[in-house]
Amino acid sequence: MFSPAFRKAGTATKGLSAAVLDLLLPPVCPACRAPVGEPHALCARCWSEIRFIEKPYCPVYGTPFAYRLGSSVLSAEALADPPPFDRSRAATAFGDITQDLVHQLKYHDRPEVASFMARAMARAGAELLEGETLLIPIPLHRWRLWRRRFNQAAVLARKIAEMTSTGFDARTLVRIRATRQQVGLSGSQRRLNVQSAFLVPEAMKIRVQGRHVVLVDDVYTSGATVKAATRALLRAGAARVDVLTFARVLR
Repeated sequence: MFSPAFRKAGTATKGLSAAVLDLLLPPVCPACRAPVGEPHALCARCWSEIRFIEKPYCPVYGTPFAYRLGSSVLSAEALADPPPFDRSRAATAFGDITQDLVHQLKYHDRPEVASFMARAMARAGAELLEGETLLIPIPLHRWRLWRRRFNQAAVLARKIAEMTSTGFDARTLVRIRATRQQVGLSGSQRRLNVQSAFLVPEAMKIRVQGRHVVLVDDVYTSGATVKAATRALLRAGAARVDVLTFARVLR
């Protein structure tokens, strides 16, 4: 058992190490690598190129309206295709900068990018994170997780949980079928690709029964993945499911 003095010295050493690293490696913009004033902050140019999604938007899909229509007015998409989840929210519209951030996190082994993304998501999804909430990331199949070494959705969900003191569970929902990547597939192909791909094992159902679950992913494109995952959670007994992503493809 370490003494309080030893632990205090360790904390001071960590703080000193961080200060030295800041001097040797000054913070840079996670998108373009330009110098910035504080860690995990975007430079002014990249910030100005991101479209953050703000109200007014569809109360179900979270897609922005051109002007305020009233809090109960639904988008054409919500009327034509009611989703199995209750609400979906995204921090940003998918574009060049957001795509670059997502790719750096997902493919270029830069998990530090997740700090900026998670902060934006926590702000955009504040209404989803109220009360007793359980954050569950969209899982990767075990073989893809083995190749990639980490699940970007789990990294984001864990950071949001730490920022908001929200429950986090990355083991309850599993991907039982190795699906093709969704990139390049049509809407119908995406739906077929992820059909019956997710499951809450019998022994894990108690973790979601009667709970409010917020599914976390990096990008909402067609919604096929989160809808399939939502159905699996509802079959396992979740009371309701919401969806939170960093970016949303707007058509």
